[in-house]
Amino acid sequence: MRAVLRDKTKAAHWKERGADVAIASFEDADALAAAFRDTAGVFVMVAPNFAPQPGYPNAHAAAAALKEALTSARPGRVAALSSVGGQRESGLGLITQVHILEEALADLPLPTVILRPAWFMENSLWDIARARDTGIMPSFLQPLDRAYPMVATDDIGRVIADTLTQSWQGRRVIEIEGPQRYTQHEIAALLGGALKRDVKAQAVPRDQWEALFQAQGTPWPAPRIEMIDGFNSGWIDFDEGVKEHVIGTTAYQTVLAQLVSRAG
Repeated sequence: MRAVLRDKTKAAHWKERGADVAIASFEDADALAAAFRDTAGVFVMVAPNFAPQPGYPNAHAAAAALKEALTSARPGRVAALSSVGGQRESGLGLITQVHILEEALADLPLPTVILRPAWFMENSLWDIARARDTGIMPSFLQPLDRAYPMVATDDIGRVIADTLTQSWQGRRVIEIEGPQRYTQHEIAALLGGALKRDVKAQAVPRDQWEALFQAQGTPWPAPRIEMIDGFNSGWIDFDEGVKEHVIGTTAYQTVLAQLVSRAG
């Protein structure tokens, strides 16, 4: 196993786990190629950026560097992290960044799999403090009684690991969601169970989003707003034409218990 890190100060943790460590940034195609060379399979992604610049220049640069590195190194196969809705060409907001990666790797001359997971259950981490203090779980996903697909990152990791042990030719797409879909009311109730108090979901009015996100330190909140609008309108959803759709096993209760324990 080889771990590719941007920060060499984190190498010891991976070496203790038996990994070979390579140091490379997302924009350094030569260093990435060296890290990818002589491998049976490579997992790639673009760095999460919740406050991108207009035009998503960082995502374009990272995707181009990854394509160049993979083409040069020619690993046995490639798994790339995208998102539900990643097949759309517009109206994605933040998800545009993984669509850029999908497009960059579309003609990669290697066996490639695009992984499109649902909304991360771990996003509930941001709701814990408010729910514990006030009993309110603010929700941007609306209406509150609509069931959205959710998935635990543990399930995503398992699918990636399992897929990289397989052999195939050409391009695959795998969608990933959890064992059931949840409404915001159901998530609030589960969060209340984890916190041992009553918690209610409360819709955040759409006209307050921009000011709230700016107050949280996002100078250009338009991509975040567009993404949430895409989920709420149904535009960001799984592709009916995809043949591979994996259902994970991790329940939301399990993830919430871990998040509450981590939050202290």
